[in-house]
Amino acid sequence: MAIVTGGGRGIGKATALALAAHGASVTVNDLGGALDGAGSDASVAETVCREIEHTGGRAKSNVDNIATMAGASRLVEQTLSAFGRLDAIVCCAGNSSTAPIWEMTEAQWDNVVGVHLKGHFACTKAAAEPMRRQNSGRIVHITSHVGLYGHPEATNYASAKAGVTGLTKSAALGLGPFGITVNAIAPSAVTRMSDTVSVDILRARAAMHGIQLDPKMSDDEIRLAMIGAPEAVGNFAAYLCSGAARDINGEIFAVVGSHISRFGPWAEVASLDSDKILSVEQILERAPNSIAKGIVNPAPPER
Repeated sequence: MAIVTGGGRGIGKATALALAAHGASVTVNDLGGALDGAGSDASVAETVCREIEHTGGRAKSNVDNIATMAGASRLVEQTLSAFGRLDAIVCCAGNSSTAPIWEMTEAQWDNVVGVHLKGHFACTKAAAEPMRRQNSGRIVHITSHVGLYGHPEATNYASAKAGVTGLTKSAALGLGPFGITVNAIAPSAVTRMSDTVSVDILRARAAMHGIQLDPKMSDDEIRLAMIGAPEAVGNFAAYLCSGAARDINGEIFAVVGSHISRFGPWAEVASLDSDKILSVEQILERAPNSIAKGIVNPAPPER
């Protein structure tokens, strides 16, 4: 028995279908709103449920707002009422509102961080209670490469996704003793969010990496080839929800089409040591050949 938030479109839909195809009864949660989170449309989640039921599966739709603790609790309660237990939750719900940092509004920050970071926390907390009682469960978060490397016009999104990785690591430590695993996926897939990336940029990226694109490929085919299919992410999320992944906990994976990788922990790459506290002058003298050595993208000179 599983929950997929943001299950009406993109990666969430692919995950819901993958779970259902492998025997899970699924609660499909989706507000059905626009990319920036505005509006709602219950038919988005309902359509996916009908698709699951058409193939013989069981599904229930849900339109609760998972960016609130109450909404996440209602979502879990509905699932328990409908299916009797909760074995897995995959948190795919997301939104996007971009602007340079000096133009980003408080509303843009709160809206995106609320859905991505608070939403992941609210759902994880709500799911943890029944999972702790049964001493088992799978929780899968969706983070982003942007959370690892940043983005000049998506400070809100990048910050939230970086927070999701910290949440994943922390929840894995706290819930692991109860037989609950918590892992995260940094995906690349053709969704509404990736539609903002121009085909020209994708062509340039292909050329940079020596990837030969067929000149006859349509824009949609180029997007799929360079960004990846949602189904690739959904299938891996389903794997992390399975018993076969019972020993995987607190890990961050990347899924880009047919390429799946695991990220290692943060590590020191350079150090500056002394037997006593260094003065500013000593740091200025020694840093260029120690902790700052090899940095290839220094800050621009002061104006």
